[in-house]
Amino acid sequence: MSVVGMLEGMQIAFFGVAKLTDDERGDNKWALSTCDILYNRRDGLNLPAFMIGRQLCVVTCFFVVARVTTQTINEELNESNVMNLPDPIQNFLNYGFQGALITTILGSI
Repeated sequence: MSVVGMLEGMQIAFFGVAKLTDDERGDNKWALSTCDILYNRRDGLNLPAFMIGRQLCVVTCFFVVARVTTQTINEELNESNVMNLPDPIQNFLNYGFQGALITTILGSI
């Protein structure tokens, strides 16, 4: 989820820096190199390409976290519900939606 948070922060930062002039961007070597790659090369097409790749990475992180946090109970083995929760709540946990909710809320903060 920290990867999602960093990607969200990078999106905000890149769009904020896009509004600045070259003089306002400072003189740090890494900052100038990043600005050159994103805004100047390929006629400025690197920023949209980064945004598409960022979104694909975020979606992948959502699926991974959802899969990791899924708590499936095998009914054939007569396993009891997690923490003796009622069946409707256990069915919700079996779908993995809580991972997507956690990633969406906490990763996007």
